[in-house]
Parts: sequence; C-alpha cells; structure tokens
Amino acid sequence: MGLKKYVVVPPMEGALEILREIAGNMWFSWNIEAVDLFDHLDERLWEGTNHNPLQTLVKLSSHRLGEIQQDVGYKAYAERVLQRFRSYVRSTRSYEYRLEEPIDFTTAYFSLEFGVTESLPVYSGGLGLLAGDHLKSASDLNLPLVGIGLMYQEGYFRQSLSPEGWQQEYYPRTAFDTLPIEKQTDAAGNTLIISVELAGEPLWFRVLRVMVGRVPLYLLDADISENSPHMRSVTARLYGGDMEMRIRQEILLGIGGTKALKAMGIEPATYHLNEGHAAFTLFERMRYFIQEEGLSLEEAKEMVTSQSILTIHTPVPAGNDVFDRGLMEKYFKKPVEDLGMNFDSFLGLGRRRPQDYSEGFCMPVLGLRMTTRANGVSRLHGRVTRDMWHEIWPNANMDEVPIFPITNGIHIPSYISGDLHKLCDRYLGPGWTEDPDNEKIWLRTDQIPDTELWRVHERCRARLVNFARKRLIKQYVHQGASAREIQSVENMLNPEALTICFARRFATYKRATLLFREPERLAAILGNPDKPVQLIFSGKAHPADDYGKELIRRIVQHMKEEPFLNRIVFIEDYDINVARYLVQGADIWLNTPRRPLEACGTSGMKAAANGALNVSILDGWWDEGFLGDNGWAIGSGEEYDNSVYQDDIESRALYDILEESVRPLFYDRGDDDLPRGWIRMMKRSIGTICPVFNSHRMVSDYIEKCYVPAARAYRELRMDNFAVLKEMVAWEKGLKSDWGKIRVKDVSIKNAFDALKGKMVEMVVRVDTAGHKPHEFKVELLHGPVDLWDNFKVRHVVRFQPDPSMQSNGDVLFTGQIELSDTGRYGYVVRITPDNPNMPLSRSLDLVHRS
Repeated sequence: MGLKKYVVVPPMEGALEILREIAGNMWFSWNIEAVDLFDHLDERLWEGTNHNPLQTLVKLSSHRLGEIQQDVGYKAYAERVLQRFRSYVRSTRSYEYRLEEPIDFTTAYFSLEFGVTESLPVYSGGLGLLAGDHLKSASDLNLPLVGIGLMYQEGYFRQSLSPEGWQQEYYPRTAFDTLPIEKQTDAAGNTLIISVELAGEPLWFRVLRVMVGRVPLYLLDADISENSPHMRSVTARLYGGDMEMRIRQEILLGIGGTKALKAMGIEPATYHLNEGHAAFTLFERMRYFIQEEGLSLEEAKEMVTSQSILTIHTPVPAGNDVFDRGLMEKYFKKPVEDLGMNFDSFLGLGRRRPQDYSEGFCMPVLGLRMTTRANGVSRLHGRVTRDMWHEIWPNANMDEVPIFPITNGIHIPSYISGDLHKLCDRYLGPGWTEDPDNEKIWLRTDQIPDTELWRVHERCRARLVNFARKRLIKQYVHQGASAREIQSVENMLNPEALTICFARRFATYKRATLLFREPERLAAILGNPDKPVQLIFSGKAHPADDYGKELIRRIVQHMKEEPFLNRIVFIEDYDINVARYLVQGADIWLNTPRRPLEACGTSGMKAAANGALNVSILDGWWDEGFLGDNGWAIGSGEEYDNSVYQDDIESRALYDILEESVRPLFYDRGDDDLPRGWIRMMKRSIGTICPVFNSHRMVSDYIEKCYVPAARAYRELRMDNFAVLKEMVAWEKGLKSDWGKIRVKDVSIKNAFDALKGKMVEMVVRVDTAGHKPHEFKVELLHGPVDLWDNFKVRHVVRFQPDPSMQSNGDVLFTGQIELSDTGRYGYVVRITPDNPNMPLSRSLDLVHRS
C-alpha cells in the first residue's frame, strides 16, 4: 500500500477562516486587497512561498497566528475583501451584453500551458501567460468558458547561473497539496479517473480543478498509482523530453481533455485550441461523432470543423510541432483505421501538401484544415501567418487566406502595481478594472497630477532595485562568491537612474545582445555620471537552445567588466513574480526582435500599463501600438535579407534613440525635479495602449468573431438529428463532383466607353453552373489599378448577383457595378466559390474558379 498523505493546517477560525476561503480561488492573484491580506501576514514568508496563500497560512508561526486572531482591524479588512470576493463569484452579469442576438453556449479553451500566477508553475512564457489572462478576462466578463491543460509535477525548469554565466536547469517538484486545487469527482463521489490509449497501453489520469475567478481550469494529472513509472512521467515536465514525450502529452491534452469534458457532463459548443499543440482534440471529436452519434466520416469532419477555432502564436518553425511517420503510425494507425479512415488520408490532414509523403505530420496544419476560423495574434502576425500557411489554400489569393488577426492583450489588474492601481481608482474611477477597453476611461489619465504619477513610479523603480539586489545576493551566495563580492551587490544599480529592462525568452531572434554591438558606445551611454543609465536583464533559454544560453553567458560576462560594473545586472529564474517587479519599475521596456519574427509579445503592454515607455522594433503588437508620441520605434518597419547588416543598422538606430531622445527627455527637469515631458509621454502611453491592448478587448473579439459564429453553426448543424449537416455535406459532395464542369463562359462590360474616374461601370458574367442553382455560388469581381507586371496596386472585391431576367441557353447571368476610383490601367478577374451559410469559413476557398 502506498503512503497516504495529508496536510495539517492551523485552526481556521476568525480571520484565518476568511483567508482560507479567499485563498481557494485564483481571484486573489489579481485583487490587490487580497494580496495585501496575505502580504501582511508575513511579508518574508509570502515572498518565500512564491506568493502561495495556502502555503503561507500553513507555515505561519503560532505567535503570528495569535496576533492575527486578536487583530480586530485586520479581521474587519478581511471581511470586506471576502464580501467583494463573494459578490464577484456570485455575480450573474452576463456576457450577452456585448451581443445583438444572445446565444447560450460554452467554450472549451485548450492550452498546453497556463500562466495564472507564479505559485502554479504550469507555464513557461508568453503562450501560457496569454492563456492565463484569457481565463481571467473570461471570468471578469462572465463568459461560460472552461480551460483544459496539464498538471506538471515539476513544471517548467527553474534557472540558476554558474559564476561564468552558463544557464543551469533544475526541476523541483511542486507542492500541489498547498495549492487551491480540488480533485474532480464522479457521481459516486470518487476521484474522476479516465484513460487514453498510448500505442496500445492505457494512460490513466485524474482531473484536478483550479477556479480562476468564475472560470474552472481543469488540469489532467498522470502521476497516479494506476500508471507505470514511464507513464507517470507524461505529466512530469512542461516541454521536457523528446518528440515521443511531446506526442504523448499532446494526445493527453487533446484526446484526454475532450474525454474529461464528456465525463464531467460538459458539452461545449465551441472548442478553442491555443496553438497547434491541442489539435488532437479534433481527432477525438471526430471519433465521437462517428462512433457515438453515427455520423459519416465526412459529416463528422464538417461538424468538428464548424465548431473549432485555432490561435497560432509563432512564425518560427521550431515552435510548430512536426511528428514523423513512425511516431504517427505507432500512436494513430489503429485508431484511425478503426474509424474507417485511410491512414495516409489522415496524415494528409497534417501536411501542407497532402500527397507529399516525405512531409511530417504538422500539428498547426491539422488545426488549420479542421477549424472554421484561425487567427494570428497581431495585425502584422496575421499577414505573416497568411504568407506562412498560404500553401494550404493554393487557390486563394494571399490576402484571402482565412487567417485573420486578433491582437493579444493583457489582464491589466494582474500586472499593474498596487500604488498605481490605487491612483487609477482615485482618478479613473473605481470601476475601471471592469471596463478596461473603454477609451473614455483612459482619457482621464491626463487628470492624474504629474507629481503623484511620478512619485508612484519612483517608488516602483526603487522597489525593483531593492528586489534585484536581494535576488543578486542569493545568486552570488549560491555561486559560492566571496563575502566581498556579495557585499558589492549593495552598490549595484541606482534607484534614481534611468532604468532599461529587457526580459523575455532568450531565443536568438530576440537579439538580447544587440545593445552590446558597440561596447564603447554603450559604455558612454551608461557611464555619464550626471545622467546615469542602467540595464536589467532576465529570461530563460530553452534547455536545448545552446545559442540562447550563450547570449545569457555573454551578458553576465559584460556585467562583470569595468565599463558596465554595477550598471548591468542579470536576474536569474525569470517568472511571473520577477516580471511583475520589472514591468512595474522599468522606465524603458526594450524589445529588439528581428521583424517579423515576433508574433505579438505582451510584456511591453504590461510595462506600458505601469507607465514605462517602449523602445522597440516595429514588430508584433508594437507595429500597431506605436503612434509616434507614446514611445519610440527602432527603424521604420524594414525587413532585411542580410542579418549582419540589419544588426548594424538597428543597433545604431537604438544607440541614437537612447542618446538623442530617451536620456535627454528623462533628465530634462525643472525646479520641481519633475521630467514633465517624460510624464506627458507616460500618460500618452497609458492612455493609448491600455484601452486597446487588454485581454477584455481580446476576449470580446473572440466572442464576436469566433465563439458566437461557431456556436450558431453548432446549434444549427445539430438540429433535427443533424439534418442540416447531412444536407450540407451531400450538397458539397455533389458540387465537388460537378466542379470541373462549372466555368465562367464570358465577361462583358456594358458601358465600356464611360470608363471615367468616378463613374460606375456595369458588368455581366455568364456562368455555366452545371445545373446548380445560382445561390449555391459566390460570384465576385476582383478589380483595381494594375502595375506594369499586371499585379493589382489596390484590389477591390464586388459580389455580383444573379439576374433572373437575363437567362441564356441554360447559363446564369450575374450582374454588378464597379466604381472607377482611380485613373490608369485597370484589371479585373472573376472568381467563383461555393456559397453555403453552414460551410466552415476555412473550407470556402477549397474550390475556386477564375475567369
């Protein structure tokens, strides 16, 4: 019999009973009053538990427990916070206030990582933090959404640095027994345990629930006694192991997560896949519709596609999982054939070119082929992803590839400093956190007195410097540094100096060392005694990324060199807590990726919400966030073929910005020692970035552009025992069989002699529909001025309508008018595509004819 464990907690009476209830929900992590409650218990203990409220309560000394029980004021404060919490979770305010036509549905949000708070280490970086913010805003908006992820015993790696600066990884187990996690039970009250098959062997897992405000996050845990040791390791580490471990984790997430929802009686109308990692969800849904609902293979594919959404986060090939044929055969050959599907046809769903047997099985491709809508995570990334995956829709023009942008946003209350939060309560109004995408609210930023805003920011910078020194002492002690070296930390950084922060994953394309391209010039910028500047770095390289580790080593070596001594530091073990200090205390948030490889990036949004100013390449979100007066842009959005030349040009531009704009503005002080010009730019940054780049706006975009259309399709296709679905699939099958007969026979211009700018020209298109009805087609005219190579300079699209009064020998005539808005050479092309209101958006461009 295995060892049974339990946790002994202090008597939960009075204030402690209140704290236990608040600590049972991740709501505490974005409520400053709740954080203050736990911080007041024991500040050092609160920090030492990585802001884990239950662990803080368990470890609290008996003496301090007694003091808290007798503190009447503390208990009254705790009661107020408790009432706020209860009011929040019991609120019935509906998400439907954003919709013209309310529709009842649930969305399942699948992600391989979730960054909700630092004490729940099931995240690695931006993808996970975005997922955590998605849940928080879904909770705030009262959106019926559930999260599905994995519970990693060791999470992502923890980072320490050798004295030489080499990254070292270690994997401590997480004390889940002191986290607000509950076991999901079945109808009999027993722990819910489910299995998925991995190459003929069952993998058992339990379902754990974490409440993120009003939203449940279900985490699947394979570390249970029913599994053999090698099976238990499937949920040991995030992004740990080889590709076989990766496919096992993604089968557990996609197939296991879908099974878990069914076992809990949750029937989502929409499935949102956060990256291709979760694409096996689509296979399990297809299996369900075939084996349990009796649909045909084609019907099941259409059903799954119509209710599924994919978000793509990376344009970097290494970020897209590709499995070789051997792995796919091992784990999927039998399940695929059991569905009556040809295995090579199934593999074709995961290839850019379905008939290219040399291609591996790419998870994003599977997601793109079997979801109705896909999106990039910024406007620029939308263009990049359309270009990257254009091959999947070879008949579509580049700008018609059905991938559109929904720019990421941040959950502002989770990252804004407590002092600034209170300032916003005072001048923006106490309801600003409930409506952060309201531009009118953020216009009130100008009402904040310069003195108050600047003093708040100075306190945050001083806290950052104090935090950095404490972390550096721990680093030096761990490295076996001498007492003299440890004592030198007291001289590192200046709480009043212009502070530039660079913190993110250390991938080579992010160019962490761009600032060191001309060390002498950088030394001159940092070393001015009257206008000091300092740099704080933090971030992790992937354990297998030796190039990324080398970047960290080089920065650590630089910080020990005389020109940079005490002016550059590297804080190890970057996580949500470290990030919070950095974004709250930075004056400048620096970002130097190679455009266009940054899909979005959200750390600059967090810094901006705290009044920091961005200095960044025009990549990711900054390409649309930069307005000319709310920060600085490095370059003008150029893209280069020669990376060495690019680094030379952009490093010099960065030096120029720091020397000629940033430093002078920061140190331009009046008699009151206030940098008035800098503060104006801070207010402009907050007022323009916060109302747009927040996760409430982002989730609202998903509701309106993705969730509601998919939910409506799901509702309609299920009606009358899937009658609408079956009719649509039969129609599509018939149209495909006749597609070779359908053609544009003639295009005529009725008043060509009136081709004058500003005039309307009427056109008639004769189409052989092969006996199909006119409403089954979308006939469009693509037109506009063309260059010498017959490429559209500007392309306009006009849909033509069938004219029942104009029939000719069985053909259908479609008519329309085009406006001649430009002078010069014009060109036009007629395009025909299928038109069915129930056809998934991603499928509408599979069949295309052009004149």
